[in-house]
Amino acid sequence: MTTPPEQPGPERPDRPLPPASSTTVYRSGRRGWRRGRGAGGARRRGPLRRILLALLVVVVLVVAYGVGVGIWAVAQVQRTDALGGYAGRPAAGKGTNWLLVGSDTRKNLSKEQQQDLHVGSDSGDETDTIIVLHYGASGPYLVSIPRDSYVGIPGHGKNKINASYALGGPALLTRTVEQATGLRLDHYAEVDFGGFVDVVDALGGVEVCVPRDVSDSYSGADFKAGCQTMDGTQALAYARDRHSYADGDLGRVRAQQQLIAAIADKALSPGTLLLPWRLLPFLGASLDALTVDRDAGLLNLGKLGTEMDDISHGDGSTTTVPIAGEPSVPGVGDVVEWDAAEAAELFSALRSDTTIPTFGSN
Repeated sequence: MTTPPEQPGPERPDRPLPPASSTTVYRSGRRGWRRGRGAGGARRRGPLRRILLALLVVVVLVVAYGVGVGIWAVAQVQRTDALGGYAGRPAAGKGTNWLLVGSDTRKNLSKEQQQDLHVGSDSGDETDTIIVLHYGASGPYLVSIPRDSYVGIPGHGKNKINASYALGGPALLTRTVEQATGLRLDHYAEVDFGGFVDVVDALGGVEVCVPRDVSDSYSGADFKAGCQTMDGTQALAYARDRHSYADGDLGRVRAQQQLIAAIADKALSPGTLLLPWRLLPFLGASLDALTVDRDAGLLNLGKLGTEMDDISHGDGSTTTVPIAGEPSVPGVGDVVEWDAAEAAELFSALRSDTTIPTFGSN
């Protein structure tokens, strides 16, 4: 049998081909490197996806919790017709003005509570604390109005400013403040004696640095100088004490400003906001204690809290309406008269939302 002639093949290089095993290893290694990189990436992406998913779930739960609490809080808050309703209101200025009021009503206190809190049993409703909170491009500022300020009360002649609350409730008080200061008030918030005590207790007390020894049998205040934690009853006594100070009501105003800052600082701390078992009791006590105007919504109340917290951390400042004297008026008693020129300068700065002036007495 004749063997067919060998067919010419393609030209091949003179150097020998690598062994087959080398070729297989090379190719497998190359593909394996690609597959290995992909598999490793998948292994790395697996835990990362789970972490991101867990974070997303946490964020959703926190947002849902915050929104739910906010909706509940706004629905529970007590409201009153405190603003407007009369002709000739001051024009709106720049920034936002809240009127913050501490009422000395005893309506919700038992005889035992009245005795424990040293608040007496007067049936009349007046205001122990009257403060304007201003914030905007300038501020925030807390401006205390002494409760014995001698001003005109619409329809009732001149009297102490806190008498306006007894004569006509929140609506007459806000009207009196607006006409005396020339400021248009945007919102109103009020807390009574019992509510104040409950709020402080719900926070587990607040830390207050007492600048000097104070002792007042009328309010029950009895504190040594130094930083200390006060419960609700102690904080109320400290806020109501005016007999320990040479300048009486003006000394009490400074103590009240100090307490407001301490409460805001504790209320907005992570230890309160991030722990539901602390936040919810505080909110419950606050809602029971707080009365606001009809238009104050969740964002307004949140802004109120953050501005107060800013003040507690040294941003902004606190002051008192400048005083000219404290004469005695027949039929009215000892009153506080404002320094007309300095008070006008202060309220003008608030209306224009500019830096408030500093006076020698503040």
